[in-house]
Amino acid sequence: MGIPIPIGGGRGGIVGIIIAVLVALVGGGFGLNAATNGGGSEQGDNTSLEQKCSAQDALEQLDCRNTLYVNSIQAYWRTAMPEVFGEQYKPSKTVFFSQNVSTGCGAADSGVGPFYCPADDLVYIDLTFYRLLADQLGAQGEFAQPYVLAHEYGHHVQDLLGTEAQMRRQQQRDPQNANTLSVKLELQADCYAGAWAKNATGTSDEQGQKIFKSITDQDIQQAIDTAEKIGDDAIQQRSGRPVNPDEFTHGTSEQRKQWFTKGFSTGDPKACDTFGGTL
Repeated sequence: MGIPIPIGGGRGGIVGIIIAVLVALVGGGFGLNAATNGGGSEQGDNTSLEQKCSAQDALEQLDCRNTLYVNSIQAYWRTAMPEVFGEQYKPSKTVFFSQNVSTGCGAADSGVGPFYCPADDLVYIDLTFYRLLADQLGAQGEFAQPYVLAHEYGHHVQDLLGTEAQMRRQQQRDPQNANTLSVKLELQADCYAGAWAKNATGTSDEQGQKIFKSITDQDIQQAIDTAEKIGDDAIQQRSGRPVNPDEFTHGTSEQRKQWFTKGFSTGDPKACDTFGGTL
């Protein structure tokens, strides 16, 4: 299996970067071992990250903040998935890498953007992606980061529930509608991200401490702004191409904003049924 389809359109267009993320971010556990360090093409252990993130100024560090976001998202789904869907949540791990990495899906580099590899059930992210997201697309708000991660965890939930596999089988049966089905999968992940955001203040770390004291209107607006920046139509326009709905795989800016907002306004993953009707 190759590297999954990226959320923002793949290489080309905007200086070869990929917007947002791929098919499913997963992280492991509630503590600092939610992420493992990776360097070059090799995955490392998490000892140095645990030591680094135990320091008093840990939240000043990008990797430590992202580990905290991962912990919150996983804490939410650990409770929400059995309550809402009657299925147990199964965590995996996130690999922070630099420049390139070897995965169960093959070799990848930073140009691919964050992605999930179903062959090894790991998420891979080069954290310099966020700088590209801010500098080249204008998604500069801090809450763009947990939105990106929560979208990927939404894909992980889809994988656990069998939604992603069902969608792939349907694409094979109906290849003419493959892009439409892909859009539905991606918008559902956006909606799941919104549901997490609504409930993020209820998540705690392994010591029982609240991870988010509050989620502000500004935070949510930053997530919505990011969703707008990474719509298929916005990506095509930025790359100088005409807007072509036949090439959409992740949804328009308006659709992405709409479904994230629906997840946030309801706080209920069951409201995220993008497959149940027209978009």
